[in-house]
Amino acid sequence: MSNASLVTAFILTGLPHAPALDAPLFGVFLVVYVLTVLGNLLILLVIRVDSHLHTPMYYFLTNLSFIDMWFSTVTVPKMLMTLVSPSGRAISFHSCMAQLYFFHFLGGTECFLYTVMSYDRYLAISYPLRYTNMMSGSRCALLATSTWLSGSLHSAVQTILTFHLPYCGPNWIQHYLCDAPPILKLACADTSAIEIVIFVTVGIVASGCFVLIVLSYVSIVCSILRIRTSEGRHRAFQTCASHCIVVLCFFGPGLFIYLRPGSRKAVDGVVAVFYTVLTPLLNPVVYTLRNKEVKKALLKLKDKVAHSQSK
Repeated sequence: MSNASLVTAFILTGLPHAPALDAPLFGVFLVVYVLTVLGNLLILLVIRVDSHLHTPMYYFLTNLSFIDMWFSTVTVPKMLMTLVSPSGRAISFHSCMAQLYFFHFLGGTECFLYTVMSYDRYLAISYPLRYTNMMSGSRCALLATSTWLSGSLHSAVQTILTFHLPYCGPNWIQHYLCDAPPILKLACADTSAIEIVIFVTVGIVASGCFVLIVLSYVSIVCSILRIRTSEGRHRAFQTCASHCIVVLCFFGPGLFIYLRPGSRKAVDGVVAVFYTVLTPLLNPVVYTLRNKEVKKALLKLKDKVAHSQSK
């Protein structure tokens, strides 16, 4: 940080909405947040206790559930505070820095993890006989660790580029969270070069991951079409459908916001709600309602709990 920085706190304007909607929005987002945390905790518990789910696909799913739980926690509680009272809109300089870092850290890690999950599905469907050897426990751990390290590096670049600039006022951030584009607008320096660098880095990560995912699923579809039985094709498509739904909901709004350089429109805040608030909830919903193995594990867990209570 520059010693010329005079701003010690920022003010988040929150979502663009009428004041009369404060209470309804607070109720909706609070319910969504609670369901997100409980739903992802439930997935972690089910996969932990059911040995049939100790496979590479569910190993990556536990990482995804863990990320979604904390990704929502980084953004939603502060957004709820902005809806409760005007004093809840204030956020200290260092807290804002921390929120931006963890927001991009978890978001970037999730982006890389979706790519790894699509690669895992490609191997499982295209090379079923060699899949167990190709996705060993050590290789799964290495891939998962790589996603976390890559997300941390990506976030560190965003945070350093954003907060090494001087901030001497104004301090109103046109958003409900601390993110690089609206913060750079407040810097007391020329930010054009930094905006280009951030645009390029985010663009390379998001677009690169999305292209790799698309290529993986093109190969998956080609492999599925070669399956002779309709039942086998249906099972393979069903396995990948859940992942595709979550990927589209995550990448769509993100690409819309970050791949438009110079965008500062209030609509970006509304679009950001989809991947910061709703997408983390989609993970437990999609992977439980559309996944037969997870539903079976949930029923088994329910029976175990009921049996222990009856004793």
